[in-house]
Amino acid sequence: MANRVCTINRKTNETNIDMKLNIDGSGQSTLKTGIGFFDHMLTHIAKHGFFDLEVTCDGDLEVDCHHSIEDIGIVLGKCIREAVGDKIGIKRYGSCILPMDETLVLCALDLSGRPYLNFDVALTALRLGDMDVEMVKEFFMAVAVHAGMNLHIKLLDGSNNHHIVEGIFKAFGNALDQATLFDERIIGTRSTKGMLE
Repeated sequence: MANRVCTINRKTNETNIDMKLNIDGSGQSTLKTGIGFFDHMLTHIAKHGFFDLEVTCDGDLEVDCHHSIEDIGIVLGKCIREAVGDKIGIKRYGSCILPMDETLVLCALDLSGRPYLNFDVALTALRLGDMDVEMVKEFFMAVAVHAGMNLHIKLLDGSNNHHIVEGIFKAFGNALDQATLFDERIIGTRSTKGMLE
């Protein structure tokens, strides 16, 4: 079976993004978003999801990081949706409760085709490195909407904002890996409707 790969270029007046996602990769990443902390977080998605991810973004960072991070979320969501394709034979659901030092994060998702985000995380810092902390939610909102993903992220315990955000990205990678795996027991799509849009 050929690897599930998607390549997208998306150019607006605010960002120019090139992305390549290989769902069936080995966890390699090449990331040049201009936002160091965000690059670090995207590395965790690739590593913990066993995805190969290449991202370059030329964004209006002289304004702030908002447009770059949100637009990368849009493109990643589209790449996930396209790379997964018709969803025949995949598990569809994935979840992870991930510990990181004092932090415990839950991430559960469904590649249902129906976008939804439940983000129940209290963050107290304004910035981590060169990334506005409020952009964590905005990033995952963009991913969920454009992937057609039902996504729940919940902080179960923790106080260190770096640990919390890193735990979220690691848990997301793990959960998405589960959801995109094939299961030979599944005939067609894992839905009583007979399809997943």
